[in-house]
Amino acid sequence: MALALDGETRVLVLTGAGVSAESGVPTFRGIDGLWEGNRVEEVASPEGFAKDPKLVWRFYSLRREAALKVSPNPGHVALAKLEQRMGERFFLATQNVDGLHVRAGSHRLVTMHGELFESKCVSCQKPFADSKTYFDTLPKCETCGDAVRPNIVWFGEMLDPAHLQRISSYIAAAGKKLLFLAVGTSGNVHPAAGLVDEVKAIGGTSWLIDVDPTAHYAPRFDRVIAGKSGEILPGLI
Repeated sequence: MALALDGETRVLVLTGAGVSAESGVPTFRGIDGLWEGNRVEEVASPEGFAKDPKLVWRFYSLRREAALKVSPNPGHVALAKLEQRMGERFFLATQNVDGLHVRAGSHRLVTMHGELFESKCVSCQKPFADSKTYFDTLPKCETCGDAVRPNIVWFGEMLDPAHLQRISSYIAAAGKKLLFLAVGTSGNVHPAAGLVDEVKAIGGTSWLIDVDPTAHYAPRFDRVIAGKSGEILPGLI
């Protein structure tokens, strides 16, 4: 099976945690919803950072260490190759923050929920590349001296409006020639979960690829394939 991609088709891909999980990226959230006895919201919210920045930085330092130990899987690579083939007719929106898409060779993308290997000053707000871990000392802004936090969209925060505008503009410009692939996502997090509805509204075609397609999300797609993206995508595209 392969997607029918002619010279006018435009592709929008949305990837979720399932794609990273196939590379071995740990979720850090146990079956009880806790991390080391803490609610994840306590280490992934502005309130949690204000209360205990050292705990938050321990959480993200461990995530950085874990992400550096894994590699892009065949699903990441297949999407990067599709981008190379299609150029400006390809766009990727990912909910993942681990940087694996970029390491696989993707360039035309937005990281909707932030980037694990970036930090930003709580005052200056300008992101900068940062792969360091902070277990003992807390980073300070070199410009103003204020606290530095991970450049992640936390609970209670809004996504970058510029990212959402780029996605919506791409959908609108593509129209009926758009093929939407949602990969490794359960459709539980908005606004990403609503992209399939935007695509449907302009007459595009939608596919869902996920190990365990959810009952509330799958019926909204034209085609659903149950399975691992790393096994399906290379043959599909």
